[in-house]
Amino acid sequence: MESELDLNDIIQEMHVIATMPDLYHLLVELNAVHSLLGLLTVVDLLQELTDIDTLNESEEGAEVLIEALHEGQVVALLVQNMERLDEQVKEEADGIYNTLAIVENMAEFRPGLCTEAAQQGLMQWLLKRIKVRTWSPRINYKNRVTTATRELLGEMDGIDVLLQQLSVFKRHNPNTAEEQEMMENLFDALCSCLMLSSNRDRFLKGEGLQLMNLMLREKKLSRTSALKVLDHAMIGPEGADNCHKFVDVLGLRTIFPLFMKTPKKMKKTGTSEKEHEEHVCSVIASMLRNLKSQQRTRLLNKFTENDCEKVDRLMELYFKYLEAVQQADKRIEGEKHDMVRRGEILDETMEDEFYLRRLDAGLFVLQLLCYIMVEISNSGVSQLQQRVHQILNIRGGSVKVVRHIMREYAESIGDGKSEEFKEAERKRIMDLADNF
Repeated sequence: MESELDLNDIIQEMHVIATMPDLYHLLVELNAVHSLLGLLTVVDLLQELTDIDTLNESEEGAEVLIEALHEGQVVALLVQNMERLDEQVKEEADGIYNTLAIVENMAEFRPGLCTEAAQQGLMQWLLKRIKVRTWSPRINYKNRVTTATRELLGEMDGIDVLLQQLSVFKRHNPNTAEEQEMMENLFDALCSCLMLSSNRDRFLKGEGLQLMNLMLREKKLSRTSALKVLDHAMIGPEGADNCHKFVDVLGLRTIFPLFMKTPKKMKKTGTSEKEHEEHVCSVIASMLRNLKSQQRTRLLNKFTENDCEKVDRLMELYFKYLEAVQQADKRIEGEKHDMVRRGEILDETMEDEFYLRRLDAGLFVLQLLCYIMVEISNSGVSQLQQRVHQILNIRGGSVKVVRHIMREYAESIGDGKSEEFKEAERKRIMDLADNF
């Protein structure tokens, strides 16, 4: 090659290959991929070659290219290159953006590459990058990587890093749309990580509960996402320690005002009334499931104070969501009747679609509300049981309907859980329903 200009001209000419993915195998056969990986000036070319729409045009050619990039440890080389780039320089910032786009494209085409990408230095680079706090829309690939690498992020003290970066939003709203998007990405990454029980321990030790509780009190834009994080941290038997700690840090004083009255100013965060009420009810349901001794007593006392006003609110929400789900069920039954009349088959796909529509109408929130009803009615506090049944009778409700909803809820328990756990949990829930 006589000059860098000649090299640049040839690289520019190679961009045309991105329009013909069926020729990708020739790139591999001619060892061109190996040569390209040695030239870190070709990031934009690699970004075009791995464009997801282009990859989907020729799956065979795409497989050959992705495998060659994988064997060449492309992510490790790209991370080394990013370490040298300055995001304050536009051309170098474009290089970082294109680099992350390459990883995004490869991960979308072959999701299994996420873990290897993280292990090849990308996770470490991302964690170091978000510590800088110079917000940029170019780092919006965070959540995709952490979803597949929760354990690695936890081992690299990533939970502490996420909490430290989110703490700035405790008392201050994001200043720009990009900063708000970054905040939401960090919250989403944290929620994803909390699906792993070991990360819940790290969250607890890192005082994540205290931070989320403060965010709920401050009424900033971070409040909605903080509530979602609490839901992820406290749900299931793995959330027991976090449930107890939440009561210890006076979280009951924070969560119940949100239960009693749904905030009106949620449009800025893109959260619906149903989503808010679902997360609040899920947190309370998790506490009823997990709390023992003194902390459980403190929770039940909340339902008895002020003449059982929280039971009144519980029943108000129950009838609200019962009506919404019953209306959805009526429409679905009408559609099923029409399909049968036309001789159409109700296959599994259609049944799944109908079930999703019931969830959209509020079925899961209704199930959570019924769970709270049967839990407090079986708590041994006669005042609570009497109030629940009193309101049911006054408003023409039915114990049979509650039991039916709980039976459906019990049957849906346990994705990713062992058969022993599923069976024990179903029996526990049905015992509560039978004694309601």
